Amino acid sequence: MRLLFDQNLSPKLVSLLIDIFPDSTHVQNVRLDTANDIELWEYARDNDYLIVSKDSDFSDRSMVYGYSPKVIWLRRGNCSTDAVAGILRNHYWDIQAFADDSSQGLLILL
Repeated sequence: MRLLFDQNLSPKLVSLLIDIFPDSTHVQNVRLDTANDIELWEYARDNDYLIVSKDSDFSDRSMVYGYSPKVIWLRRGNCSTDAVAGILRNHYWDIQAFADDSSQGLLILL
């Protein structure tokens, strides 16, 4: 299960979550920090990543275009990087089940 963290999330999440999401990366690490949503979407799809974002654009895109890639939408206002890492840790099994479920393309975490 590989996560691709969107620009609106901290690159530090990669190192904070390496123990449970070891093959994850941030858009900066793959030179997509200035890419548009379509480019990021295609990269995630082509490289088997789940997109993690606080931006509703990807959830909207998944509703229109379906998936892959799958999208994890963090519906949390301003919060620390540690809080985001905590949310993802607390929902590890939900994320795992979501990744394995071929009938779902959007997971909303609060």
